[in-house]
Amino acid sequence: MPEVRVWLVGAGPGDPELLTVKALRLIQAADTILYDALVGTEILGFARPGTQLLAVGKRAGRHAMPQPAINAALVAAARGNARVVRLKGGDPTIFGRLTEEMDALRRAGIAFEVIPGVTAACAAAAAAQVSLTRRGCAQSVTFVTGHAQAGRALDLDWPALADARSTLALYMGKSAAREIRDGLLAHGLPSTTPVRALADVGRREQRESMLTLGALDTVAEAGGCGPLLILIGAAMSSAHTPACGDSRLASQRRGDVPGGQVNTIPNVSTATNEISQPVPAART
Repeated sequence: MPEVRVWLVGAGPGDPELLTVKALRLIQAADTILYDALVGTEILGFARPGTQLLAVGKRAGRHAMPQPAINAALVAAARGNARVVRLKGGDPTIFGRLTEEMDALRRAGIAFEVIPGVTAACAAAAAAQVSLTRRGCAQSVTFVTGHAQAGRALDLDWPALADARSTLALYMGKSAAREIRDGLLAHGLPSTTPVRALADVGRREQRESMLTLGALDTVAEAGGCGPLLILIGAAMSSAHTPACGDSRLASQRRGDVPGGQVNTIPNVSTATNEISQPVPAART
């Protein structure tokens, strides 16, 4: 088999202590690192002196480099006999444009390896101290992007997503929060469905809000420009609430409760105010 020259590595949500051991080893051994905007300086600080660091990442509306150029840079670096790490936020297999980069490497005949990382949904659930598959509440988890392709409307399978027995993990959903709320309500998910919204997951400035589906549009008004991860479903209720099967939530239908509401929980700000209370993340 050809020697691996490129590693497509998940950097996790931001906390350097959430890197995998293999990711850390590869970062420390790399000659060239192409990194996303969500990869923090603390993680890049693990690279050895002299490593070439190339910022190629994207944030909403701000692309440091278009995807075809990233593909070309990846191939060029590998052809230069460098040990190349393509460092991606979270897990590279989840909304990470992984397929385009793997296809480019395959066409160039360059061997690569994919290294998983902690995805934001799992990190957010851990930070909020909730289970994505709470017994009696959620039989499945669905990862969804709220970011539509340029020039296209958000096209989601609303009947499938409006499942009261599932947890919905919404990535990049801040700008589409109102549309997502309306789509889920229109297909029967109760307005009182619990929601957790976490900004800058895994970072020092991490912030959390607890609200209901009927108030989901208010997350767009929250302060900060960092990434927002939204968790929707009965499993997101407070730990001290009754089991989902015993609560009114399981039997409520849209219209039973007028509108949504935003609730305050200890050490968590409401979505109608600027999200302001940082939750310290572990640091090296």
